[in-house]
Amino acid sequence: MDFFEDDLEILNIIENGFPRKVYKRTNHYQEMDEFSFFRRFRLYKSTVLAVLQQIEDELEYPDNRNNSISPVNQLLCCLRFFASSGHLLQTADFMAMDVSTVSRIIAKVSCAIARLFPLYVRMPQQQELVKEQNKFYNVARFPRIIGMVDGTHIRIQSPGNENAEVYRNRKSYFSMNVQVVGSADLKFLDVVARWPGSAHDATIFANSTLRARFENHEFPNCLLIGDSGYPLRNYFMTPLVNPATQAERLYNESLIRTRNGIERMIGLWKRRFPVIAYGIRLKMDTVKTVIVATTVLHNIARCMNEPEPPIPEDIDADQLNYLIETANINLERQEENVINNIQYEIINTYFAGL
Repeated sequence: MDFFEDDLEILNIIENGFPRKVYKRTNHYQEMDEFSFFRRFRLYKSTVLAVLQQIEDELEYPDNRNNSISPVNQLLCCLRFFASSGHLLQTADFMAMDVSTVSRIIAKVSCAIARLFPLYVRMPQQQELVKEQNKFYNVARFPRIIGMVDGTHIRIQSPGNENAEVYRNRKSYFSMNVQVVGSADLKFLDVVARWPGSAHDATIFANSTLRARFENHEFPNCLLIGDSGYPLRNYFMTPLVNPATQAERLYNESLIRTRNGIERMIGLWKRRFPVIAYGIRLKMDTVKTVIVATTVLHNIARCMNEPEPPIPEDIDADQLNYLIETANINLERQEENVINNIQYEIINTYFAGL
């Protein structure tokens, strides 16, 4: 009799496949207290709800059959991955889903969030330029700045194709070199997330839409600042290598103190979403989407005045900080104290008078 029942079970599997595994899922949004939720999902519940309301239509399923995953659980799954060290299995176990489902959800939800990019990540409009300049001036008294520019490396797995080596950076690991522009409020103003790790920061900027916008005089009387890896331009101020006068030293000190904000912004971004520091082990298109989506969420968190969340309990704080600090690859000086007219004017008519 037992053999007969076993045979029937085998025949049933042949005809219908293995029985579908149905997970019993916890409603983390409702059941977790605010602190536990904030630590694990990196945003307050109210902020998660605000994000959900903007993307929910893209996450809906046509019905509730086959234990379909609700939009809120899809969003929480994606946020939990952003809060991790990049292992899908960790997120799958936490969310009571299988790995393939988690992978699909991350791609889907990241795309939905990334579509909010034009709403939350943009350069100041004409009526906002003076206000942004004043905010930067209040940092270290450097005039006319509206943005800080820097590049940061995001670890990836080898793409595994004939062009894989172009993604290997000067520290010999595979990465994307992501150009970011930050505001005085430590929000992202612009993001370029398409260049491989071997690309030079200056090359990325030279080929960016932002450069074209400045050279087309879209931001009159406004400046960007960056480190000495970027070439000096009339609209892009960089430090002097060997400041010789008191005015030049004041110029350097003010620029460097102001530019420190971009490093703080990148650090806040990567500590809020540790996967950006640890590395993204997904398909290349999804990697780029995750990068953009997390910058959108960072800006939303800043708009909501959210504090920096505590490090997740499964993340090593020292390791996370090390990964953040070493993601900036120092580059050689582009030009040796070649002072242009705008820089000369700022040094000798402004800083000389301080």
